[in-house]
Amino acid sequence: MKHQDSEKTFKDPVCGMELSRTTAIEAFEYQGKTYYFCAGVCREAFEAEPEKYLRPHRQHGLK
Repeated sequence: MKHQDSEKTFKDPVCGMELSRTTAIEAFEYQGKTYYFCAGVCREAFEAEPEKYLRPHRQHGLK
């Protein structure tokens, strides 16, 4: 029988790696939201230029 892991996953906004709170090496709060990172270098890059890594969500078909 397989073990079901119900822990939520997050995407490192810098490199795109999938992680959970327990597998994340670093975390950083920005504008009231916590972002999780695979390594310190990813957190540092995000911290320096967060808007570079946060793309606005667009509806399909809109520019």
